[in-house]
Amino acid sequence: MSLVSVRDDEVDIVIAAIQPDLTSFLEEWRAVFSRFHLIIIQDPDLKEELKIPGGFNYDAYTKVDIQRIIGTSKAVTFSGYSCRYFGYLLSKKKYVISIDDDCIPAKDNEGNQVDANAQHINNLSTPATPFFFNTLYDPFRKGADFVRGYPFSLRSGVSCALSCGLCLNLADLDAPTQALKPALRNTRYVDAVLTVPARAMMPLSGINIAFDRELVGPALLPSFRLAKEGKFRWETVEDIWTGMCVKVVCDHLGYGVKTGLPYVWRKERGDAVESLKKEWEGVKLMEEVVPFFQSMRLSPAANTAEDCVVEIAAAVKEQLGQIDPVFTRAADSMVEWVKLWKTVKTQT
Repeated sequence: MSLVSVRDDEVDIVIAAIQPDLTSFLEEWRAVFSRFHLIIIQDPDLKEELKIPGGFNYDAYTKVDIQRIIGTSKAVTFSGYSCRYFGYLLSKKKYVISIDDDCIPAKDNEGNQVDANAQHINNLSTPATPFFFNTLYDPFRKGADFVRGYPFSLRSGVSCALSCGLCLNLADLDAPTQALKPALRNTRYVDAVLTVPARAMMPLSGINIAFDRELVGPALLPSFRLAKEGKFRWETVEDIWTGMCVKVVCDHLGYGVKTGLPYVWRKERGDAVESLKKEWEGVKLMEEVVPFFQSMRLSPAANTAEDCVVEIAAAVKEQLGQIDPVFTRAADSMVEWVKLWKTVKTQT
């Protein structure tokens, strides 16, 4: 199947600015990003003015803009890397791509620079196959197809709603693993894309993702916050929680999720031991969270991503709220996020 044509003006690139000088980051990505519209969200705790090089089509938003749009809401916060969700909220494009500012373009096995945008769009604009696993990976990639025995009734696939890229060099490991294996680096570029099977949970990494905003935008949400979490991706489990939410939504609505390409090259950053102190609470809570999401089944009445999020939130409050108050806060935030999403949507 050929790639569906996607126009440049159907794509937003959302960038979370948690350090003021974006010059080096954007220059590294200029060849890839300059064709598209950028939404740059400044961490509301960042006091310095942003430095953005010329030649990019962008809109930048600060703490003042966040407060103006979300009002007095206390349930939804955008601190640290969570500020990117404000960009998701404001985007009006079909596809949203988000890459962390500690990443630069990767190179493939032949030494060619990877166009992460093109690969994400490729993943999203060709079907996914979540209901029967194809052992030759993504059958819609050039040079691949369905293997013998794959049901012809399932070969048309379903819409792909989420594309999860990977990291070379510093993989998205948790703090305990980084602390135990400080020299571990991911040097393997695996030229493959596969669809995550239906009903299988996965740990989403928000470092390098893209999604179809029209299908699952409201399910990419900032809701799960640890009491002592840090500002950086590796000091939280927020994107892990978000990934399980959006996967349940995709399974229920009949959409697919792809993982593998594209790779980005992630720089050295952070202190594993210090991160462990902030993330450890979340590591323990995930042992309760995973079985909950694995058993989650939504009602037939939930036929939009917004409906699904509200149903998940109600189940979170009822089933997990008694374990730890962090779950009750997450449920409240999910409901508030859906209200905010609907409000912003009607204002434009």
